[in-house]
Amino acid sequence: MPAPYEIRAGGDVKNKKQSMADLKLRRLNELNSRLKEDLERPRIKVSEASMSLIQYCQNTKDFMVPSLWGQVDKREDPYAPQQPNPCCSVM
Repeated sequence: MPAPYEIRAGGDVKNKKQSMADLKLRRLNELNSRLKEDLERPRIKVSEASMSLIQYCQNTKDFMVPSLWGQVDKREDPYAPQQPNPCCSVM
């Protein structure tokens, strides 16, 4: 009766296990370096970030909210439809 499990010819199981272990180690080292980079990233408190955002919104004119800032002159509004140049056209 033949053995139910055979090692394929030309395949080295020990070598494959070593290469898989090397691959896992490399992935873990990459993950570790990414986590270290995240840890070194500067942080600010949520309260500071929200106060900064509130100040920006109060001081920066938003053309999309005319109810807060009033009507915007067409020349100042970057979202207004542009008038085509009436003097020239190239065909």
